[in-house]
Amino acid sequence: MKKAVLKFLWIYLLFVVVFMLMKPVFLTVYASVVGASASDWLAVVRHGFAMDLCVAGYLTVIPGLLLAGELAARARWIRVALDVYMGVAAALVAVIYCLDLGLYGSWGFRLDMTPVFYFTTSPTAAMASVEWWHWFAGVTGMAAICGGMWLLYRHSAGEVEVVPPRGRRRLWEPLAMVVVTGLLFIPIRGSVTVSTMNLSRAYFSTNQRLNHAAVNPVFSLLYSATHQGNFDDEYDFMPDDEAARIVGELLHAAPEEGDSIRAGMPGPASTGMPEEVPGSAATGMLTTDRPDIVMVILESFSAHLMPSLGGEDVAPGLDSLAREGVLFTNFYASSFRTDRGLAAILSSFPAPTSTSLLKYVDKFEKLPSLPSLLRREGYDAAYYYGGDANFTNMQAYLVSSGFNTIVSDKDFPVSDRTSKWGAHDEKVFSRAFEGIKEAATGRRRGVPRLSVVQTSSSHEPFAVPYSNPRFAGEPRKNAFAYTDSCLTVFVDSLRTLPDWNKMLLVILPDHYGCWPENIASAPARHHIPLVLAGGALAVGGVKVDKLASQTDLGATLLAMMGIPADELRYSRDIFSPETAPVAVFTEPSLVGIITPADTLVYNPDADAVVEARGREPYPGDGSPLLPAAKAFLRDLYATLGNL
Repeated sequence: MKKAVLKFLWIYLLFVVVFMLMKPVFLTVYASVVGASASDWLAVVRHGFAMDLCVAGYLTVIPGLLLAGELAARARWIRVALDVYMGVAAALVAVIYCLDLGLYGSWGFRLDMTPVFYFTTSPTAAMASVEWWHWFAGVTGMAAICGGMWLLYRHSAGEVEVVPPRGRRRLWEPLAMVVVTGLLFIPIRGSVTVSTMNLSRAYFSTNQRLNHAAVNPVFSLLYSATHQGNFDDEYDFMPDDEAARIVGELLHAAPEEGDSIRAGMPGPASTGMPEEVPGSAATGMLTTDRPDIVMVILESFSAHLMPSLGGEDVAPGLDSLAREGVLFTNFYASSFRTDRGLAAILSSFPAPTSTSLLKYVDKFEKLPSLPSLLRREGYDAAYYYGGDANFTNMQAYLVSSGFNTIVSDKDFPVSDRTSKWGAHDEKVFSRAFEGIKEAATGRRRGVPRLSVVQTSSSHEPFAVPYSNPRFAGEPRKNAFAYTDSCLTVFVDSLRTLPDWNKMLLVILPDHYGCWPENIASAPARHHIPLVLAGGALAVGGVKVDKLASQTDLGATLLAMMGIPADELRYSRDIFSPETAPVAVFTEPSLVGIITPADTLVYNPDADAVVEARGREPYPGDGSPLLPAAKAFLRDLYATLGNL
């Protein structure tokens, strides 16, 4: 019995030690990003210790039960089964840690179920960003971690003989071993009080990267896996009716003086457009009420690429269009990846923090969308993308959203599919132009059309058939410049068409930008451009400074055309004086709200305010936006659960 307990403790401590050692590894790999001092390293290990004990407890339950079985049956196969389990556990831990290390640099959060969704829908697309050295580093790291854990096990717990070959059986021993295993309930639960282990236990710093370093990625993955579909219980901060009321006030009601949620917002008469510009109302923005809409969704673009938004001169073509048409200067991306961004752009549905709407076909089929509402008005709808349309259930989503023509990688010749994501942007834009030209001159001439072009070349690994000498040695900037050059050629081609005067161009990114890298501030990450251009615009050279999000695009476009948008619950007409200036965005374990008076970034899983500032100082977590952030999440998940 003593040897069984000793082996049990060795196994438990092995997991704990490995988890503790991986924290310095993470801090070393991301030293330039985290910026941790020596004391921070110790704090990371200390504050993540309870979570490491918890995960080690989960992984030691099966060894404890196997040891109890070995005491009862004294069968050699049970010891073999324990060895096999430890080998599998070591391999799984190695895979999780290496995958987490590889993804954190791009995603900025610890591992969750997102890559599993991506891989299961299209393994090829999921691996498109992976270069050969990623594979080499990943395989080497997995082998090192797995091999190290196995050696530690074999030279510690593996050498302990639980029972002698011969000897008297004691019936109490296996029962006692089960009781000892049951004690793992304490570290697994995290305490003996009402509070159980959760992500907030690792949070201790105002530096979000240090908090991430303290989180055990195995726990993060398990937490995400168990919070995927139970929407009714997610973020149950308040009753649903109260949450809906607060969200209604935040998003849809005009600001009132003294309102704690919208303190300091402009009054109802402010639209953010200069008063001297004619047609400042949405209904006066177009020369025709049924324009041909050409929407370009730019992969990973950000406000930091445009001089007109205070950024660098990386995308001069887009910047020129912005100066020529209508530029929304305080526009924010809903989330961090394309699948979540598409739902925000096309369905005006905010991105949940813990999952993607596109995972749930039965739910997104019930959502109204901009394309489906336009189809009711007689529009054709076409979608052009150079990659795999099955990735993240995109094909099913686009069909259910109302697109009757979908062009993807399989529709391009093999010779055009030279990008890891499929066809490069120049090929996609060319194909889209031919489709638009054919529609303008063919048998469907006169039928209004929504044409959406989704780019992909400005995505990792940023390998493009283009070399701008201004960005030599800077592949990210070069990739954005390439897509911008393709966009410029595309728009110049559209100008040659006889229907140019009926065209409304809508240009925006799919999600927050990937340049500059490692922007610490979430609001700065999510700041993106929205540009309206084209011959159908009745105004030009206009900047709209009103705060808004991607989800507001649908109602705004429909209002410009005089089409009701009541079905798009989370969408608001940006030009309406009845719409409060506010932007809302999410990331995994993060929700942000920006108003003219206050900014809040809140981690609901850790129940921690990440960033808060306002015109008037307020103590600690006293942001007036905190109730609104909690209400927004509760309302969003209640809506998702009811679909």
